[in-house]
Amino acid sequence: MTHSLTVVAQKPADLSRRLLLVGAAGLAACGLRKSRGFRGYALVANAGGRTVAAVDLEAFVLARQIGMEAAPGAIVPHPRRPAAYVLIPETGTVCEIDALKLDVVRKRRLGAPALTMLLSPDKQSLWVLRQRALVRLETNHLRIAQVIPLPGAASSFDLGADARAAVTFPADGRLALVRLDTGTVEHLVDTGAGPSLVRFRGDGKQVLAGTADHSLTIFDTASGQVVVRLPMPVEPAHACFDTAGGQMFVTGPGMDVVVIVYPFQTEVGETILAGRAPAGMAVSGSFGYLFVANPQSDSITVLDIDTRKLVAAVAVGQEPRQILITPDNQYALVLNWRSGNMAVIRNAAFTARRYRTNPAPLFTMVPVGLQPAAAAVVAVP
Repeated sequence: MTHSLTVVAQKPADLSRRLLLVGAAGLAACGLRKSRGFRGYALVANAGGRTVAAVDLEAFVLARQIGMEAAPGAIVPHPRRPAAYVLIPETGTVCEIDALKLDVVRKRRLGAPALTMLLSPDKQSLWVLRQRALVRLETNHLRIAQVIPLPGAASSFDLGADARAAVTFPADGRLALVRLDTGTVEHLVDTGAGPSLVRFRGDGKQVLAGTADHSLTIFDTASGQVVVRLPMPVEPAHACFDTAGGQMFVTGPGMDVVVIVYPFQTEVGETILAGRAPAGMAVSGSFGYLFVANPQSDSITVLDIDTRKLVAAVAVGQEPRQILITPDNQYALVLNWRSGNMAVIRNAAFTARRYRTNPAPLFTMVPVGLQPAAAAVVAVP
C-alpha cells in the first residue's frame, strides 16, 4: 500500500486576506458584551503553584483558588456528580473536588509518585499511571481496587473500549497491551524508536502509536501484530479525534501542520498548515471546528474540519498549550502557560462571521494562576 502526503497550503496573499488575528485591543469591548454562559466551572490545575482555580463560566470570573498539597496535574470530571478528580503527581495523591462547595472533600494516597490519570470507558473507575504500575480506583469512594505491575518505566497510556490499556515505555522502545480485567500484560511489542504518543481507535480493536522517528504504527489489539507503519511529516506529540472517531488529528515537531489520519482505513490523508509550531488541539463537534494551539505565536488557529480551510487565527495570551470545549460546544477555553490566564472564545462568532468587523471571538480573559497545565469543565445544577 502506498501512502502519500499532501500539504494543503495557501499563498501569502491569500493568507493575508483570510487570516484574521484578533488582538488584545478588542478585549475591553468584548468583555462588556453580555453572553449566556455555561452553568458550571472550569477547574484549572496550576502547575507552577499549588492551587486549582475555579472559574465561574456563567460570570466568567475567578470564583476561588483551591489549595493543593503540591502542584496539581491531570483533572478528570466526575461522570455523574458535580465534582472532579485532581491528580497530585509528586505525592501520588488523588483528590476529589466538590464543585458546589469548591473544596476538596476526599483524598486517596497511592504510596508513590504518579504520572497521569484517565477515566475508564465505562465510567466506573479511575486508572492512575505510576512509573511501574497501573492503579484502579473506584469512582464512588476512591478505594484502591486493583494494582497491575508493569514491565518497565512507563510514561503514558490510553484506555480502550474492550477493557484493555496501552502503555508506552520510551526508554525501551516498547508498548505494552494490558488486559485490565485479568491484570495481565497480554503483549509487549517493539515500536522501534521510543513511543511518544499512544491512542486506541474508537472501537478498541487497534492501537495507534506515534514514535520519535516520525512514524505512526498501527497495532492489532488482540494479537499485538503490526497492521501498518505510516511515515509522518512530524514526530507525533499531540492527537485528538473528530466526534465520530473517523479522523485523528496529529501535531508535533517537524512541520507547522496538522496531519489527518484515517484510523479505520489505516492511512494518512492530507496535512494542513496550522500556524506556527502547532501543539494541543480540541474539536468543537456542533460547529465542526478544530482548534489548534500555537504556543510560539501566542495564538490559536481555527480550522474547518469539513472544508480543511482556515477559519481564523486568534491572539489569546502568552504560550497557549491546552484547549478544551465546554459541554454545550459554545465556548473554547484556552490555557495560557506563560501569562497565567484562560482565554474564552465564543465559537458561534466564527459561524456568524461577526469577527470580520467586530473582535467577537475572543470573549474575555480570566486570570487563573501560575502555569495552567490542565483543566476540566464541571456542570452544576
